[in-house]
Amino acid sequence: MPGVTTMCVVMPDSDDCAPVPERAAAVVTATDWRLAVWRDFLRTHNHLLRQLEQQLLAHGKIAIGSYDVLVQLAEAPDDRLRMSELAEAVLLSRSGLTRLVDRLQKDGLVERQPDPEDARGMYTVLTAKGRDTLRDASRVHLAGVSELVLTRLSEAELRQLRALMRKLDPAGSRAGADQPQSFVE
Repeated sequence: MPGVTTMCVVMPDSDDCAPVPERAAAVVTATDWRLAVWRDFLRTHNHLLRQLEQQLLAHGKIAIGSYDVLVQLAEAPDDRLRMSELAEAVLLSRSGLTRLVDRLQKDGLVERQPDPEDARGMYTVLTAKGRDTLRDASRVHLAGVSELVLTRLSEAELRQLRALMRKLDPAGSRAGADQPQSFVE
C-alpha cells in the first residue's frame, strides 16, 4: 500500500505485524523537543481545569465533574442520556461516573428513568433543580473560561487553536458543537 510501512511491534502474547502509516513509524526519543509540546499541552490543560474547579468551589458551586455531566445532559435531546452515552459525552474523566451520577441523583440534580423501549435500559435525566444549579454555576464557569483563555488569545489565535484541535480530534467537532445550546438564559 502506498504511504504505509509494515512495522512489527511484538507484544508478549503475539508475533503479528500490522501496517502502520509511515508518519507513525517515526521513532520519538525522550530528548525530542516535540515531547515538550505534548507535556506543555497536558500541563496547561491540567492547570486550566484546576483553576476552573477552584473558582467554582470558591463561589460555593458544584465541582467541575458535576458541571460537565449537567452540561452534557442539558445539551442532549430531551435533557437525557443513557449511561453509556453519558460516558462517551463527558469531557472529563469517566472514572467514577456512576458514583457521581448517584450523588447528583441524591442531590436532586438528575433522576433515572426507565427506557420505554428497553426494559433493561435507564436514562439519566436533568431535573429542573439540576438546570437551575447548572445556570447558577455557569456564570462562574463562563467568567473563568473568559478570564483564563478567551481574553488571553486573539480571535486569530482562537481560530488557529480550534483548527489545531480539530486536526487532532476530527470526531470532536460533532454536529452542533459550533454553537453550543444555551442553558444560561
